[in-house]
Amino acid sequence: MRPPPPPDPLLFRLGEALREVRLEQRVSQERLSLETGVHRNYIGGIERGERNPTLTTLARLAEALDVRLSELLRQAERMADQDEGTSGVR
Repeated sequence: MRPPPPPDPLLFRLGEALREVRLEQRVSQERLSLETGVHRNYIGGIERGERNPTLTTLARLAEALDVRLSELLRQAERMADQDEGTSGVR
């Protein structure tokens, strides 16, 4: 069995941004799952950069965390840009 491919850098950073916001608000994956209907394991997969969530799923997670979806994406993009040392596409 081959090991899984490394996560996409932007998806990885999106997951980190989501985790950061969630932890700042002291919300568990379990509680976020109950509030959004998104399975706890799927949330964990997003946070590890293993899942590519739909825009609708991201919007539900952002709303439950009381953060603008655009800010969550902007934060992930900034983190990915720092990794690459580029300004990214705007």
